[in-house]
Amino acid sequence: MALTSSTTPKGIVITVPVLVLAASVAAIFLVFLLSSLSSCSCPSNININTSPVSGSTVEPRVPVSLSDDDAAGGGAGRVAVSTTKEDVEWVKDQIRLNGLHMQDNVLRKGINPRTRAQQLQDLEQFKGISHYEEPEAKNHTAFPCPGELLVEEHHSNYGEPWAGGRDVFEFLAESSHLTPDSRVLEIGCGTLRVGLHFIRYLNPEHFHCLERDELSLMAAFRYELPSQGLLYKRPLIVKGEDMDFTMFGSGVVYDLIYASAVFLHMPDKLVWVGLESLASKLKPYDGRIFVSHNIKFCSRMRGEECTKRLTSLGLEYIGKHTHDSLLFNHYEIWFGFRRSKA
Repeated sequence: MALTSSTTPKGIVITVPVLVLAASVAAIFLVFLLSSLSSCSCPSNININTSPVSGSTVEPRVPVSLSDDDAAGGGAGRVAVSTTKEDVEWVKDQIRLNGLHMQDNVLRKGINPRTRAQQLQDLEQFKGISHYEEPEAKNHTAFPCPGELLVEEHHSNYGEPWAGGRDVFEFLAESSHLTPDSRVLEIGCGTLRVGLHFIRYLNPEHFHCLERDELSLMAAFRYELPSQGLLYKRPLIVKGEDMDFTMFGSGVVYDLIYASAVFLHMPDKLVWVGLESLASKLKPYDGRIFVSHNIKFCSRMRGEECTKRLTSLGLEYIGKHTHDSLLFNHYEIWFGFRRSKA
C-alpha cells in the first residue's frame, strides 16, 4: 500500500519516492546552473577596487613605470622598478610600530663591533679569519678576495653614498621603459654601484660595460658579483678605453646606453668618437642614451653646431631631467638622446 504525503484538491496522490526523486533532480539542476554562472565571462558592473570589508574604494598598487601603452596591454613583460608611495608608507609604519629611533652608533652594537679600518687590520694580522690549524691553514675559499674588498672600502670610492646606485638605476630603467629582455651598456661601470641593479634585473648576458680602471674591475669580479650571487647572469664587462666598443660585437643593439659622471673626465673629441661608434648600436627611436651632470662636449660648441653634429650621427637631443634620491638629500641631472632614424 502506497504511503501518501499530501493530497491536492483534485485528489492526486504524491508518493514519497516520487517526492525524493523530484528533489534530487532539482538539486542537480541547481548545481549545474551555479557552475555555469561561475564560469561566465560576461561583463559585470562590480567595482574590483572595492574593499570587501568597508565597501570603500581602494587605490590599486600600480608601479610608477606603468605608461598609457602598458595600461592598454602593450606593456607585457614590464617589471616594477621604482619604490612606490605605498612602499615608503609601509616602511615608515613598521619603524613607528616597532618604536625604532636612530641613536649614536646604534648599528655598531654587537659581540665584536669593528670599523672598516679595524676589520682590515684583523684580516691582515690574522691572515683572514680561518680556524684551520697549520699545516692545513691554506686558502680554502673559491674566490680569494683582498681584505680591502671584504671590508667594502671600494664603496667609498665615489662622490656619493653607495646607496645612490639604486637611484640611478630606477631613473634610467623607468625613463627607458626597460624590461628584463632589454640590453644595456654602461660606459664606466666602476665597481658596479649602479650595474649590480641592472645585472640583477636583466636577463643573463644583457648587461655590458666598458671600464678602464683595473682596481674597479677587480672589485666587480672578485667581490661584488660573487657576494651578490650574480655570477650566473654572465655580464660582459670589458677592460678598455678610448671608447672602443668593438669587443661587444657588431650585431648587438642596445635599449639603453648611459654614462654616469664619465664624460666629465674625457676630452670632448673622445666623447664624440664614442657617440659616433654608439649611434648605430642604439635601438632606433625607442632606445636612449643618458649622460649625467652636464654635456659640455656639446654646449661648448657655437650656435647650432652641436645639433648639426648630432643630426649627422643620427642622434637627437630629447631633454634634461632631474631625479631625486630615495634615501638622502641629493638629485642628479640627466641629459637624454635618442636615435632619430633607423
